[in-house]
Amino acid sequence: MEQKKGQTAICTTGLIVINIGVFIIFTLLGKSDDVLFMRQYGAMYEPYVTEGHEYYRLFTSTFLHFGIEHLLNNMVMLGALGFNLEPEIGKVRFLLVYIISGIGGNICSLLLNVSLGDVVVSAGASGAVFGLMGALLCAVIRKKGRIGRLNKKGMLILAVFSIYVGLSEQGVDNAAHIGGLACGFVLEALLASVKRRASKTQSNETWND
Repeated sequence: MEQKKGQTAICTTGLIVINIGVFIIFTLLGKSDDVLFMRQYGAMYEPYVTEGHEYYRLFTSTFLHFGIEHLLNNMVMLGALGFNLEPEIGKVRFLLVYIISGIGGNICSLLLNVSLGDVVVSAGASGAVFGLMGALLCAVIRKKGRIGRLNKKGMLILAVFSIYVGLSEQGVDNAAHIGGLACGFVLEALLASVKRRASKTQSNETWND
């Protein structure tokens, strides 16, 4: 889609640069595909969060990736979604969706693993990326089913296909994907509603003046 006048996807670009930068640093420090190394430096690990109260891992793990393929897959999706979503909803809402969806997806993953008794080390931006997908789907629906070249049917197919691919592969944190998707959709709906109410209130105040 064409970007709105005066708006660019600077946050999307910044997030991609940060993720790549962190990956390069971790590759120089050790092995980015080394589970123990990643656990030591901020990956999600349930006992450290629930027993050690290292809640920061819900956030830091979203900037860590196991190997170059894991990184590239997430960055391609981040770029494809972000360059469409950010100009549509603005930088602040975009960052809120990205960060909260990433944390929300990790919380869903943690709760599922705790309930199943599984202890795993996980990392990646996929929960946040799926949050962008959910927010973009919400935005498309709100805009009468279309934003630029994107339409509701295409976004639904992308969401369902992405979840299906995750479910059909081993070693994929599907709880984070689905949780992030749901968080992104709901959060964008709430933020858009708040913005509409604020704009309506401001218009009424201007009219009364």
